Amino acid sequence: MKKFVLYFIIASLILPIAARAQFESFKDSVVQLYGIVMTADSLKGLELVSVVIKGQNRGTITNYKGVFSIVVLKGDQIEFTSIGYKPKNISIPANLDGNQYSVIQLMVTDTIYLAATIIKARPTRAQFERDFLNTDMPDDYITIARKNNNEVTRRILVANLPTDGRESSNRFLRQASNKMYYAGQAAPMNILNPFAWAEFIKAWKRGDYKSKK
Repeated sequence: MKKFVLYFIIASLILPIAARAQFESFKDSVVQLYGIVMTADSLKGLELVSVVIKGQNRGTITNYKGVFSIVVLKGDQIEFTSIGYKPKNISIPANLDGNQYSVIQLMVTDTIYLAATIIKARPTRAQFERDFLNTDMPDDYITIARKNNNEVTRRILVANLPTDGRESSNRFLRQASNKMYYAGQAAPMNILNPFAWAEFIKAWKRGDYKSKK
């Protein structure tokens, strides 16, 4: 018991010192990186440049003047990317003195060569009108919704589409409710019920009894 108390006292004295030393080491490795990103040809501040720490899910973008600021660690790799410019990479010195690091990053225009496109005029106005009138335009969302809301289309969809989980559960609950309603007695026969015959005829006309393949 005395040894346990002695170990506990020693651990309570050593652990805070070790934790403080680790915190001081981590605090010393944190760096405030800030600077400005400009075009190499005109030295104009470049906005919306992505400033990303490689290997991490963290980054920032430059403001409308090209200025940025982000917290990094010593030894991190920083990548600057922007559409139309070549990506640039910098490294935060691992032996940096202090906790601040400023950069002026120049971005060089990236030349992209596209495949040649040949534009030819139509021979005659009549041919243009013919092609324009015969062009098959795809339906937009409103037209597709109107077609699907058609009565004939809805009947086809109801007859062919499988029931979802909600419809299946509701059908099962209705069947269970009807079965419990007539528990202990014979269920009535609807063969002479005119309402049942009317529903049967309607379902027959709708095609509810057709085989579904």
